[in-house]
Amino acid sequence: MPYITREQRKDIKENNTPPTNAGELNYVITLIIRNYFYKNPSYQSVNDIVGALEGAKLEFYRRVAAPYEDNKIKLNGDVY
Repeated sequence: MPYITREQRKDIKENNTPPTNAGELNYVITLIIRNYFYKNPSYQSVNDIVGALEGAKLEFYRRVAAPYEDNKIKLNGDVY
């Protein structure tokens, strides 16, 4: 759960301030999925949310994390 201060929550919601740490990022994601679910509370919405999160996670890893790690292997050497 994104336990950030009430001030941080207010700043994000009222000023549309982008997240600057993991807690704030979690909070923003939580707001989005909570709003999606409460507009149509159903098992289908749960599946939609879980699928979208998993897909976004996998795509982020494929497009950002893996190339970053590949570069670090080149710079620092492989351990395998």
